[in-house]
Amino acid sequence: MSDQEDDIILSELDDEELVQQMFDDLYDGLKEEIEEGVNILLERGWSPYKILTEALVGGMTIVGKDFRDGILFVPEVLLAANAMKGGMAILKPLLVETGAPRQGKMVIGTVKGDIHDIGKNLVSMMMEGAGFEVVDLGINNPVENYLEAIEREQADILGMSALLTTTMPYMKVVIDAMVEKGIRDDYIVLVGGAPLNEEFGKAIGADAYCRDAAVAVETAKDYISRKHNQMSAG
Repeated sequence: MSDQEDDIILSELDDEELVQQMFDDLYDGLKEEIEEGVNILLERGWSPYKILTEALVGGMTIVGKDFRDGILFVPEVLLAANAMKGGMAILKPLLVETGAPRQGKMVIGTVKGDIHDIGKNLVSMMMEGAGFEVVDLGINNPVENYLEAIEREQADILGMSALLTTTMPYMKVVIDAMVEKGIRDDYIVLVGGAPLNEEFGKAIGADAYCRDAAVAVETAKDYISRKHNQMSAG
């Protein structure tokens, strides 16, 4: 009996087995193994974009589904996202060089008066995992921060988060300011946070309310593909 199960040598696996193993390692939040896997695939001539989509995003999709279905919880998802980040750190400069297609760009931040960020961080990581570029403004953001960032970054999506019933209405302040400037329709606005619901999202003029990080990713992809279709049809 060998204890081969315990020490799988990644470099001895073929491509398909390695990707499956990376799915497991992501799921278990093993950052060093993910970094090693990414480097092995690069050495084998995989393009950075292929590694991102097939190995990392593929793995995070499984994590996202199990999070949505209540099989995984926030701590495990944060670990998985952190492992993903390790892989992304290697790929990012290479993706820039190769001009890989990207899903879109999102500016995200918690609203003024609110200092909660676990949900927001989760959304940021899951969005990065899905191939979006994410600019995270952190917590306690006044209107100006959002407006400045979406223009500066030429973002496709604005994400706002709030965890307090008292800070929720501030989302409307931001959207109203966008309407006033005549730029509301240039952006997809997604809102989220525990006290929110769909009615609230509609009432303040957001494009969508996202119940959790997995929903945020699906919703973002959906809106981006619609935006692309309109552009190519126009």
